[in-house]
Amino acid sequence: MKKRQWTGLWITLLAMVMVLSACGGGSKGSENNTASEGSGSEATASSTLTIAAATDIESFDPHNNNNTASEAVLVNVFDYLVKNDSQQKKVPALATSWEQVNDTTWRFKLREGVTFHNGDPFTSADVKFTLERVAKDNTLKQNSYFKNIVEVKAVDEHTVDIITEGPDPLLLNRLSKMGAGMLPAKYIADKGMDAFLKEPVGTGPYKFSKWTKDDRVELVKNDKYFGGEPKWNEVVFRVIPEASTRVSELLAGGVDVAASIPSTDIARIEGEADKKIVKAPIQRVLQLIFRQTEGSITADPKVREAIDLAIDKQGIVDSIAGGAGIVTRTSVTPGNFGADPSLYKTSLYDLEKAKQLLKEAGYAEGQAEMTISVSSQYKEQAEVVAAMLDQAGFKINLDVLEPSAFSERYSSKSFKEIFMIGIGNSLFDASNNYNRYMVEEAKGESDYNNPEVEKLLQSALVNMDPESREKQYQQVQQIFAVERPAVYLYQMEGVYGTNDKVNFAPRSDEMFYADEITPAAK
Repeated sequence: MKKRQWTGLWITLLAMVMVLSACGGGSKGSENNTASEGSGSEATASSTLTIAAATDIESFDPHNNNNTASEAVLVNVFDYLVKNDSQQKKVPALATSWEQVNDTTWRFKLREGVTFHNGDPFTSADVKFTLERVAKDNTLKQNSYFKNIVEVKAVDEHTVDIITEGPDPLLLNRLSKMGAGMLPAKYIADKGMDAFLKEPVGTGPYKFSKWTKDDRVELVKNDKYFGGEPKWNEVVFRVIPEASTRVSELLAGGVDVAASIPSTDIARIEGEADKKIVKAPIQRVLQLIFRQTEGSITADPKVREAIDLAIDKQGIVDSIAGGAGIVTRTSVTPGNFGADPSLYKTSLYDLEKAKQLLKEAGYAEGQAEMTISVSSQYKEQAEVVAAMLDQAGFKINLDVLEPSAFSERYSSKSFKEIFMIGIGNSLFDASNNYNRYMVEEAKGESDYNNPEVEKLLQSALVNMDPESREKQYQQVQQIFAVERPAVYLYQMEGVYGTNDKVNFAPRSDEMFYADEITPAAK
């Protein structure tokens, strides 16, 4: 790797990008402050926990959401059969025990005495309805994680057998993620799905109260929760896309916990006696995903390599992330099954070679025009990436979208040449990162197609031998390091601001389990 050479011009360019971004955020922040005027009192009562996040949930259907921001909220309303504790160990939730009966059958014993928020008892009928719905309806966003479930047999009222199409090394992982949120079969049969979405019902520690889209979700405690009395009377998730506004609300006392704090605001928050910064590595990797549809400029491997070499990833970590990140050439980071250590904490940067590759691909300076779409939460990183690519001879059009608009574009697979996204890993398995590159999944998004990769990924889905399965995913990562269907920038670090009213320890999966956030001793 070429040693990075910082010039006065380049430092000035970075500074200008950051200043312009801060100015833009400040303007919108003022509007948002006006819209939420009077909301600061919500966090003053010890019985209310208020959390500020950048992105809203997609809906209250746990089967039809596909982002971490949704799951971070919904885990408080809907329980899974199996839960990941704070150390990502599988522990009982709605299932008290489980065993593998044979290669394709798992038996689960269900917790007795559990009721849904409307009073309906939780039984094997609810498990059958829930898992067969998400497994058989291919219009649901979580379907791809569960479509290998063939049938759920209700052995008795509190025992189920889950039968898969073939051996499934990931069944327990699947059952501890959002698409396995248990739904009330009788309630939905009686009222219909539309009514359920307006008045959602789960078994979790908190009950639905109100959802104002792109503003807030309000939950209240479930006094009949099987796990004991919840710690908070009310939990409010406020949607504040602008980082500057999240910080202002934290400093003003409007929220107890604020996610995604910019590096430029850390010192400001730490300077307040009753505020602090809490950091933790998360599984999210910021990356660029390329469209390889025939005729697309990014279908050319030389163009993709030039993009990779033109981006100084460590420079972005140092300048925008304030050092809160680890460069990587893989999206499967330590702690996830199938990680390849040889590609972690490594990065490529060679601006001159990037320029040469672009010429070899047949593009003179300014002719290689591309659009990068990005959610506004990653606007600053995208602006620096665009500036770096401009230096290499590309012409970049930035398409900055509000989080909800980005989510819609993401679901419809309608991005142009490139989109920037931070992808987490709720499965804690390499399949979560790479199944999107299987032929059927890639159609319309990246249109990536490599028969060797397809064979490896398909085999890994049913491989019950952990050692050989791990090698399969590592082989995929080595192929990707050459082919570059995506360019990985860095593993992100969660940076949160909190006040002294709460004790908060971030989770690597970015979930906000409200009862893991406790009131501080007075």
